[in-house]
Amino acid sequence: MKHAIEEMTFVEFREAAKHDPVIIIPLGSQETQGPCNPMGDFMLVRRLANEVASRTGCLVAPTVPFGFADCFSTVPGGIQVSPETFMSLVRDVLLSFLNHGLRRLVIMNGHTGNSALIDLTVRRLRQERGALVPWINIWPLASTGRRNEAHGANAGQATGHGADPIGSVYEYYYPNLTRRELATTEGTGKTFFGLPTSGLQSVDLAGTPVHLPVRVDDHCDYVVGGDPSLANAAAGRIFADFIVAEFSKLVEHVAGLPAEQLVEPKPSRVGGTGA
Repeated sequence: MKHAIEEMTFVEFREAAKHDPVIIIPLGSQETQGPCNPMGDFMLVRRLANEVASRTGCLVAPTVPFGFADCFSTVPGGIQVSPETFMSLVRDVLLSFLNHGLRRLVIMNGHTGNSALIDLTVRRLRQERGALVPWINIWPLASTGRRNEAHGANAGQATGHGADPIGSVYEYYYPNLTRRELATTEGTGKTFFGLPTSGLQSVDLAGTPVHLPVRVDDHCDYVVGGDPSLANAAAGRIFADFIVAEFSKLVEHVAGLPAEQLVEPKPSRVGGTGA
């Protein structure tokens, strides 16, 4: 049985749609992932979504490979879209299914920078159409849920953008594409706005985080945080299995919901007209 919609004929999809399937919308990015990992992290989201489909029987839409990533815009090879473009694209993808009566939609987000825009998009769809679209941001989920099991005493040192969990999941799925011998933490933690950087969103003012539009080369030369040399396939399998298991729970929940809980009969309104 085919699960990837991109591989189906329209006749095959029409038949599958009669069963009111859950459809995963995978979202990824094309951005720097440090010196060791391919920039196209959307490949991992696509792979994970298809594993969920194999386990649950749901369908998978084609992966959206670009996201909002202004903080990585100074690194060549990345492809960023504007917030407006991203929200319009996600909205149009969702409407492409909703307009055909397909309401069991779930988003697998593989780029944390998309999160605020996804939230805004699905809130607007609820207001305008009554549609309820759940989503999971997979990488923080994996990092929080399984990093100690994956790395033991090195868990804190292994975790960060350009390192894990993405680095290990790459080693598990696509080891032929990685360059682990290039691992380095050189040049991490710079000064910006006259203060030490503490990531891609803030600087440190005597212990108080001050938010600024930090870009990746304001903060580091190679990795935002973590030691990429610690990535390995065994840890990657732990992370991947956890993501697939947790996301499958969402798919199964949505599959079992009655139709009236998927779309509100009337769009939600804030406030009232008064009397």
